Amino acid sequence: MLSIEKFNFKGQKVIIRVDFNVPLDEKFNITDDTRIRAAMPTLKKIIADGGSVIICSHLGRPKGVEAKYSLRHILPNVSQLLGLPVDFADDCLGRQAEEKAAALQPGQALLLENLRFYAAEEGKPRGLSENATEEEKAAAKKAVKVEQKEMAKRLASYATVYVNDAFGTAHRAHASTAIIADSFDADHKLFGYLMNSEVDAVEKVLNQIRRPFTAIMGGSKVSSKIEIIENLLTKVDNLIIAGGMTYTFTKAQGGRIGKSIVEDDKLELALELLKKAKENGVNLILAVDAKIADSFSNDAQTRFVPVDEILDGWEGLDIGPETERIFAGIIEESKTILWNGPTGVFEFENFTHGSRAVAEAIVRATKGGAFSLIGGGDSVACINKFGLADKVSYVSTGGGALLEAIEGKELPGIKAIKG
Repeated sequence: MLSIEKFNFKGQKVIIRVDFNVPLDEKFNITDDTRIRAAMPTLKKIIADGGSVIICSHLGRPKGVEAKYSLRHILPNVSQLLGLPVDFADDCLGRQAEEKAAALQPGQALLLENLRFYAAEEGKPRGLSENATEEEKAAAKKAVKVEQKEMAKRLASYATVYVNDAFGTAHRAHASTAIIADSFDADHKLFGYLMNSEVDAVEKVLNQIRRPFTAIMGGSKVSSKIEIIENLLTKVDNLIIAGGMTYTFTKAQGGRIGKSIVEDDKLELALELLKKAKENGVNLILAVDAKIADSFSNDAQTRFVPVDEILDGWEGLDIGPETERIFAGIIEESKTILWNGPTGVFEFENFTHGSRAVAEAIVRATKGGAFSLIGGGDSVACINKFGLADKVSYVSTGGGALLEAIEGKELPGIKAIKG
C-alpha cells in the first residue's frame, strides 16, 4: 500500500474524503473544529507538493437538500486553517462541480457541497411510503445501489488520485468512502495522515499487544457492547466493566441495584460473559462500590455504598473511591490500554470523579511507557473535558468505526484502499 509520506502529489488532482461533520450552533458557527484541524496535515501536504485538492464530506443527516446542512457554513474555517481561499461547488455532482474541478490549478482547493444531499451516497432509498410493499422496497434499494455506483464514478472523474482521510466513516460502504476507490488503480489511492494514524492505533491494541493489556468498557448497555466484549475476551488480560453496564452484571449476580439502569433481558448474557472471561483466563473487574443518588440530577443527594447494596429509590451514577483505587491499580500496571466509555454520568459535574480517576491513571501508565488508545464519543469527550488528550498515546476520531474495528470487523473504507 502506498504511503502518503512518500507520495508526490505534484501535478495531481486529488479528491479527498474527509470527515468535516462538525457541530454548529444556531447561527451556523462551528463550536468544535477538531475534525477539520485533523485533516489539515494531509491537505497541506498535497498543496505543498504542488497538487490540487477536491474536498468532499458529509454534514449531519439531511433528508435531501437542506440549507442548514450546507458545507458552505464551514467554508471560511476551512480556508483559514488551510491558509488559502477555498472555492465552493454548490452541488457535489453538478456541472459546476465538474467545471470547477477541471479548472483547478496546482496549489488550489475546492470544497464540494454535502455528499449526503444525495441518497446515493449512503445507498439508502428515501421517500418510500410507509405502506410500500416488500417488492417496492427491494426495487428502490436496487435502484439506489445503481445510483450509488454512478455517483462514485462521477466523483472519481474529477481527479487523478483518491485519498481517504475520514476514519469516522470508514465503517460505511458509501459512494465516497469505499466504492469510489474502485475507479483508481493501486498506485493512485491511499490513506491520509489521519487515517494512517487511526489504522496504526487499532493495529497496536489488537495485533501488536504489549502485556498486560487492559480494556475499560463503559456505557449504559451491555447489548450495545456484546460483540466488542466478546472479541476483547480473546485478547485482553484485564477487562474493566464500568458505567451503566455495571448494574446489569451486579443484578445478574444477585445484587440489589435500586433503580439503577439495567437490562433485565441481558442478565443471563452477563453471567455467560463472566463465565467466558474465567474460561479464557481474563480478569474481568467490576465495581465494588458506587456513588448513588436519589434522583438523576447533578444536585441530587448522594452517598457511597457497596455496589450490590443500593437502596430502593436510589441509583448508581458513578463508581466509588474503592473502585477507583482498584481500577487505577490495574491500569497503571498495564502496557496496552483501550478506554471506551466513562465510569458514570460524567456530564454531571458531581459524577465525573470516577472517569477522571480512570483518565489520570491512563495518563500515568502512558507516561510509564504504555500505549493508550481512547475511543468512542463519550470517552473522547471525557479526556477532552479533563484536558488530558495530549497526555495519552492516541485519541481516535472514529466512534462507530473504531468500535466495529475493535469488534474485529473489516471496515469497507479501509479494505477499499488496502485490498
